[in-house]
Amino acid sequence: MDEDIAESIVPEARPETRPEIRPETRPEIRPETRPEIRPETSIGLLTQEIISLMAAGEVIDSVSAVVRELIENALDAGASRIAVSLWPDQWKISVADNGTGMAAADLQRAAVAHATSKISTRPDLLNVRSLGFRGEALHSIAQLAQLEICSRPHELGAKGHQVCYGSEGEPHGQTEVAIAPGTVVTVSDLFHSWPARRQVPAPAGQIKAVAQLIAQMALCHPQVTWKVEKDNLPWLSLWPGPTAKALMPQMLRSLHDTDIKELRVEGLHGGLYVAVGLPDRCHRRRPDWVRIAINGRPVAVSEFYNAVISSFRRTLPRDRYPVCFVHLTLPSTQLDWNRHPAKSEIYVQGMAAVSDRITAAISDLLRLDNLSEAAQTHRATTMIKAAEQAGQYFASRAIAPAQTHDAEPPALKVLAQVHDMYILAEQAGGLCLIEQHIAHERVLYEQLQDRWHMVALASPLILSEMTPEQVERLIEIGLEVAAFGDRLWAVRTVPEPLSQREDCADAIRELSQGANLEAALVATACRSAIRNGTKLTLAEMQELVNQWQRTKRSRTCPHGRPICLTLKESSLAKYFRRSWMIGKSHGI
Repeated sequence: MDEDIAESIVPEARPETRPEIRPETRPEIRPETRPEIRPETSIGLLTQEIISLMAAGEVIDSVSAVVRELIENALDAGASRIAVSLWPDQWKISVADNGTGMAAADLQRAAVAHATSKISTRPDLLNVRSLGFRGEALHSIAQLAQLEICSRPHELGAKGHQVCYGSEGEPHGQTEVAIAPGTVVTVSDLFHSWPARRQVPAPAGQIKAVAQLIAQMALCHPQVTWKVEKDNLPWLSLWPGPTAKALMPQMLRSLHDTDIKELRVEGLHGGLYVAVGLPDRCHRRRPDWVRIAINGRPVAVSEFYNAVISSFRRTLPRDRYPVCFVHLTLPSTQLDWNRHPAKSEIYVQGMAAVSDRITAAISDLLRLDNLSEAAQTHRATTMIKAAEQAGQYFASRAIAPAQTHDAEPPALKVLAQVHDMYILAEQAGGLCLIEQHIAHERVLYEQLQDRWHMVALASPLILSEMTPEQVERLIEIGLEVAAFGDRLWAVRTVPEPLSQREDCADAIRELSQGANLEAALVATACRSAIRNGTKLTLAEMQELVNQWQRTKRSRTCPHGRPICLTLKESSLAKYFRRSWMIGKSHGI
């Protein structure tokens, strides 16, 4: 028992020790002055009004939260056109859609707490298929702003009605209005009773959040036309398309349709859609375009985010991030949306298996399995930078023949070597220019990943002036190193690709400066690859190109540099103003 509460309770006196108080001396205690005996406590029960207001604050915490809830309602109603209007200075929002609309009777209950048409039983809650289901959004908005809804069903002869709501979601009258089938929700004077919510973030930041929200929802629902107005002026338009790939260039103006690849995978445990920007053509300074969605709703799942980032490792330049959209369609029984009021966080059963599916899908997309999908002529302005100078180390010209594969990529016929640096090859419908050093680097890097092993040296390699940290790194990546005297070290095993190299000692020193095994693999591949400035025969070039085409991440080297520049025959025809194509009937 709390000591303060315990001390406030007067114990009952025992009869044998009670002092005698004569009638003439007993003090008179009048009813109106009798002290109240009750425990002193600071814990009290909140009123239902305060509880509801707190819940509303959790669901609606910004302008974008209002837009999110209204957009979800519109999508649940089957809308194919959604128009959002914003008046930031007035804290006013309007969302109009062409969805199914609501009848007059439904409008009366639309803003009542926990009133919803989407679930009604416990099994429904465990099998949620709609974006909204709690029945909290409109009620919460009504508590924090002035709410008005106009709606008309699509049924023949149905009339439109307008209803305004009080702070508890109760309807205040109902009038007939002329309105197209669908629903228009208007929210005015948002956060009038919570002025602090109007300060953080600033209005400009809140409007930016709305744009980001609409972009993410549009990727999830590419079949919808989106229009946004700000202060009665057009601000944002997104046109529909068959998939998210069609919308990405509308959001990132620097993207071209040929910069994006997409993949859809259907299985027994749900579907997966992935659209990625090819890493040799587009990437970002910030990870703001790694976007994840589940069943039509953007979500924040760190495990899936990390899976995407890891999938692009060694395909992007340093400190750059991918352009990637992942949309999972999972059984509702595998999900629990009751983790966050905004439903932006979620529990997913079998998280590791789903992450593996994402990684596998991205790996498939990053394969260069269709060189005919080349960029347009203007992409030539982003040609590979001037190649590095010929290295001071001797490089073996031998290119080991690769093992045969069942599924061979489209053939490239090598034509020539340009400046002892680039390989010119012909493909079906165009040309390719491949930098030989980084193409070979990609081949060796993936071979090392599959077959990283040490071989014993005939005689130990003696190294000097190495720090204990460098020695420890060599041991961590698998080399056998032992002290050989004062500041001398004997290296007894080395990676197989370096064992026959004249510059093996320098290569080992470079490995010792790497941060981990991954860095060691990259350094080894780079050092072992054919150097620019090395003459190659047609047979050697053809073998290199064949091996490069079979790599998993053939678009970039492990450092993120693009390997191949492609040029379509149609682009050549356009440049030379030729109106006919080779292999087709000649035109004028």
